[in-house]
Amino acid sequence: MRVLIDSASGCCNGVGRAISAAERYLQEHDTLYSLGAIVHNDAEIRRLAGLGLKTIGYQDLDSLKGSTVLIRAHGEPPSTYRLAEQSGVSLIDCTCPVVLALQRKIAAKYSELSVLGGQVIIFGKRGHAEVNGLVGQTDGQAVVVESIADLKDKLSAGVIDPSHPLALFSQTTKDPDEFAAVASRLRKAASSLEVFDTICRNVSSRHKALREFAASCSVIIFVCGHESSNGKVLFELCRSVNPRSYKVESAEEIPAGIFRPDDIVGICGATSTTRWQLEKAAETISLL
Repeated sequence: MRVLIDSASGCCNGVGRAISAAERYLQEHDTLYSLGAIVHNDAEIRRLAGLGLKTIGYQDLDSLKGSTVLIRAHGEPPSTYRLAEQSGVSLIDCTCPVVLALQRKIAAKYSELSVLGGQVIIFGKRGHAEVNGLVGQTDGQAVVVESIADLKDKLSAGVIDPSHPLALFSQTTKDPDEFAAVASRLRKAASSLEVFDTICRNVSSRHKALREFAASCSVIIFVCGHESSNGKVLFELCRSVNPRSYKVESAEEIPAGIFRPDDIVGICGATSTTRWQLEKAAETISLL
């Protein structure tokens, strides 16, 4: 049995940058607060908690005057920065540069379209931290679309008015094919539509590479946190080309008795999965 780790898997640049910033700060300080989970990965959160990272919510900011709070890679709406200033906390802003550029692009387009009665539409997961930050750039007016079916419902209900100018953006970690399908459907309905492909290039290229990796192996062990939206998408991608795909949160969850002597076992993960977790899974399987 051979065990391979996908070279393209592991934390994306934005998440890795936030984790590194937290580690650097905690080398010189006892405590750092993260506004929301720094990564959708319970094992990594537990590791960082051991170093002094504490996850908080918006309701906690008022009681943390004089403390330092990390803004995670997902980004935040403008209201969060105002709340932090009012609460007297210092910020380490780790918003992913790709997300930050997208926020600015959406804010500029909203300013342009709002005077024309137009709308900004965001293809993404409703309630996701990144999406909340993007919607916040439009004073809460952007319409979030989660799927083709959701788009059709919003067109039928008049939530989206295709007779006015529309601009379509995407959450940075969405599936490129799904985004293309949503854009195609909206083009058929809209009289004026601008489409901005704002999926992170590292993420979009990972889809193609992961398909090829999953197809080249006889069994796939996909490591990711249960709350990772990106992990759910990428795991389903693996399973679509390799039915012998298994999703686990840790090496301890790897099912027993699923391997054959001649298997090529592929280890891969989401943009929130750390390299040490992939290596731990590979080590565990090698000892079976």
